[in-house]
This record gives sequence, structure tokens and C-alpha cells, in this order.
Amino acid sequence: MKHLAARIDARTPANRDRAVDGLRALALLAVPTGHWLLGGFRLDNAGALHNASPLSAFGFLAPVSWILQMLGIFFLVGGYASVLSYRRRKSTTAAWLRGRMARLGRPVLGVTAVWAAMIPVLYTLGVPGDTLRTGSTLVIQPLWFVGVYAVVTALTPYCLRIARRLGGWAAAPLLGAVAAVDFLRYGPYAEAMPSWLSVLNILPGWLFAYQLGVSWAEGRIGKRGARLLLVGGTVLFAALLLAFHYPASMVGVPGEARTNSHPPSLLVLALAAAQSGAAILLRDRIGRLLRRPPVWAPVVVINLSAMTILCWHQTAMLAAAVPASFAGAVPGLTTGPDTIGWVLARLAWMPVFAGLLVLIARYARRFEAPWQAGTRAANTRRAAAGLLAAGFAVFALGIA
Repeated sequence: MKHLAARIDARTPANRDRAVDGLRALALLAVPTGHWLLGGFRLDNAGALHNASPLSAFGFLAPVSWILQMLGIFFLVGGYASVLSYRRRKSTTAAWLRGRMARLGRPVLGVTAVWAAMIPVLYTLGVPGDTLRTGSTLVIQPLWFVGVYAVVTALTPYCLRIARRLGGWAAAPLLGAVAAVDFLRYGPYAEAMPSWLSVLNILPGWLFAYQLGVSWAEGRIGKRGARLLLVGGTVLFAALLLAFHYPASMVGVPGEARTNSHPPSLLVLALAAAQSGAAILLRDRIGRLLRRPPVWAPVVVINLSAMTILCWHQTAMLAAAVPASFAGAVPGLTTGPDTIGWVLARLAWMPVFAGLLVLIARYARRFEAPWQAGTRAANTRRAAAGLLAAGFAVFALGIA
């Protein structure tokens, strides 16, 4: 392993920004960790699995979601990396964007097509329909992120123009837009507002950190701006929690009327601002740490498997939970997440989930590589994958 780490380090270009890669890897690992730790199952009398959350019973776990909700960092680094990639483009903006969309779309198409083929097989093997619905919902849940990320990536040229004009303040209008929508849906006029109003927060809410990343890549956010983001974001976060009574959890809690993440509330942007400021301030220290080959090698592996981790981590958890459901009550897997014992048992299961994800990734990573095209057989396979993916989406979203 030491020799392999040294080889990876030696093959890394000298101008590679290791700190940015390290931040991306950290944000990537937070996604499965959060879903595995804050998502559980409850077994009904018919032996079917249903989603349940330990946050419903243990409100004191909400601060854990502040640490594990690192999508702000992911979008920050995404904006930074997109600028570097956009500068290196060898052709038109449209060609650059098509390449980016293909890299995002192939793994999504792969996981949904595989699940579409698995569902009838699992049903034939005796897996209850409700369990399949639960599993399909979990698999498709993280994929909303890919769609949003694709949209903000398409806006990169416009984000660049705004960053060059407004610098670090380019993200401020997005913060104001989310604040205005939150005021309308939670303020004195809330009862008169339509239910769809919250949807208006989706684009500015997630574009906020991406725009910060673009401005950072343009050299328009330095240490002073980073400190302002860290302090300002922290103060706003505390004010929203203590004075305006925003929900403490950064993820949705079953039974709660309000949620911070779907779509993002102002609290999500406050956290993203604080995280972004801290990341920019710590960049040099992170870069020095990642000069050590044993620390750098895992970062490279995680980044090379980014979309595989995002698309397949829920499948890894289900690969343990679904077989366990046939055995009845298995602590940490099929028992309700409402005791301290469940929390301890779930922590013990985490390495198992990670091992299953590594095993799945060994085969699923092929979906990240460019797919063969041009021949009739290749085109037929791509069309079949598209049809299977569409069928899975219909099933998972409850349309049929």
C-alpha cells in the first residue's frame, strides 16, 4: 500500500490543486455517511421495509447533520473546478458542456437501468413490493443532486461574467432571493402563499455556493472575504436557529412540516457560507497535508469514483438491509431507529456498508467511463438503458 501510494503521488501533476481535491473527497464521503447514519428502516408485520429516521426520536442528533451536510462545500469546489475546466476547453462552450453532462449522466443512467432490471427479479425472489418501493425511493433520492448540479454547471459562463464584475459579492443576490422566498413562506403572509413557492429556492439556493466557487477560482475571494463568509455565515446560522426558529436538522425529518433541504432554506445558505469561508481559509494547510502520499492516495481514489459513490451508496445499504429483513428484527438494520441501542448498532454496520459499496463500485465504475457508440449494437444497448432508466424513474416516483 505504501508503494502504491508513492506511485499515485509520483504520477500527480505538480500543478494539481490537492486542497480542492481533498475538499471534494471530504464532501463526497459526507453523503453516504449522512445517509447511512441518519436513515433507517422499520419492519412492518408483512416483513416489508419502510423508511424511518433516528432524528424523529433523537432531536439532539440534529447537530450531526450540520457536519454531514457538506453540499455547500461540494458546490463550492464544483464551481472552482468548473472554471479551471472551462479555461482548458479545446473547443466551443457547447462541446465543453456536452462533455460535462455526459460525465454526470452515464452513472445515473447506469444505476437506474440496473435497478429497473433488478426489481422484477427481486420481486420473483419474494422481496415485498413495499420494500422495493422503499429501496427505489432511496436510490433515486440522491439523484436530484445530479440534476441540480447539471443546471448550475450549464450556467458556468454566466457565473464567470458576474464574478468578474461583482467579485465575491456575486453570490449576494442569490442569498437575498432565498431570504425573500423564506420571508414569504414563513413570515406573516405565509397562509396566503401558494404551496409551490418554495420551489423558487432550488436554483438560487444551490447556485449560491457554486457562484462562490467561481469567484474563488477567479481570485476574487481572498482571506478577508473568507473570514467575512465564515463569521457572517455563522452569525446568520445562529440567528435563524435561535431567533427565527428554523428547524435544527439540515435534513428532512419525517412528520415535520418544515424542512431545510428540499428545497434549501436560508439556513442551508448560512451553513454553506460558513463552510466555504472555512474551506478557503484552510486551503493552504489542507494542501500541505495532502503532500503526504498515504493521505493523498485515498483522495485520488475517492475522486475517481465520485459519481459511483453518489449513485450506489444507498444500494450498498439496501444490499445489507433487504436480506436481513427476511431474518426479522436485526438491530441497526430492520429495527426502528428509536433507541440508543439502534444508534450503536448502526455505527457497527457502517463498515459493512462501506465494504459493500467498495464491492459494488468494482463493477459499477464502468458506467463512469465513456460508453461505446456508433455501432448498431452499442446504440441498441444505450437505447435499452434509457428505456430501463425511464421505467425505474416512473416506478420510484410512484407515477405507476
